[in-house]
Amino acid sequence: MNFKVWIILLFLTCLTFVIGYFNYVNAAFVAIILVTVMIKVQLIIDYFMELKNVTYGYRFIPTLWLLVVITLIAIAYYF
Repeated sequence: MNFKVWIILLFLTCLTFVIGYFNYVNAAFVAIILVTVMIKVQLIIDYFMELKNVTYGYRFIPTLWLLVVITLIAIAYYF
């Protein structure tokens, strides 16, 4: 299972790199990049930090941190 997650992480990283490499910088692509970052970090939290099968409280803390950071980045970009 970790290999499949690693392949997904690799694909999302390459997607983010391609968007950045070709300078596709507008609001839609920034939103796409932030969503891919959310997906990547959530996969890392679930599978590589092995928090998928623990109680919800332990999964909630890093997920909340992720949402706060992504929201602050989005606010900083859009304003």
